Amino acid sequence: MIKGIVIVNNSGKPRLVKFYQNVFGEERQQSVIRRVFQQVSTRSDSFCNYLEGSIPEWGDNIKLIYRHYATLYFVVAVDAQESDLGILDLIQVFVEALDKQFENVCELDLIFHSDRVHYILDEIVMGGMVLETNINSILQAVNDQERMHKQSIKNATAGKSDTVDAISTKLGASRSAW
Repeated sequence: MIKGIVIVNNSGKPRLVKFYQNVFGEERQQSVIRRVFQQVSTRSDSFCNYLEGSIPEWGDNIKLIYRHYATLYFVVAVDAQESDLGILDLIQVFVEALDKQFENVCELDLIFHSDRVHYILDEIVMGGMVLETNINSILQAVNDQERMHKQSIKNATAGKSDTVDAISTKLGASRSAW
C-alpha cells in the first residue's frame, strides 16, 4: 500500500504532499517531509531509485521509491509488499500525465495549478491504492472535469442548471451504465 507521495524541490521545499496513512499534526508532517528529503537528496543520481528506510510515523518496513527530474524529487513511500518497478512505472505515468497536461511541466506548474495536479494524482491513486495507469484515460477524466467546470460557470452566469442526466449525457454516459 502507498503510505504517501511527496514532491520536493532540490532545496527541500514541498511542492505536493499527499498522505494516505494519516500523519497527525503539522509538525509531524513536516518531520516526515524532512526525513524523506534527507534520505533521497543525499544519494547520488547514479544510485538505484529505491531505498529501505524507517519513518517512525509509518513504521519500520518502509520503502522510498523515487525519481529525480530536473529540480524535483518525486517520492512514493510504500510498504514492503509493493513492487519497486511497479511504483517506478507509476511515477513515470504521473510525470507523463503532468507533462501532457501542462506541456513540459515545471515546478511552477505544480505551484500555480495545484488543483489540477491533485486531480491528476487522484485519478491515478486513491486511498493508497492505484486506480488507473492509462495516461489517455487519466487525461480524458481531467479534460471531462474541466469541460464540466467551464460549462457550470457558463450556466451559472446565464442562470441555468443542468440535471444529472443532462451532464451524464454530455459525458457519453447514461444512468443505466452506473
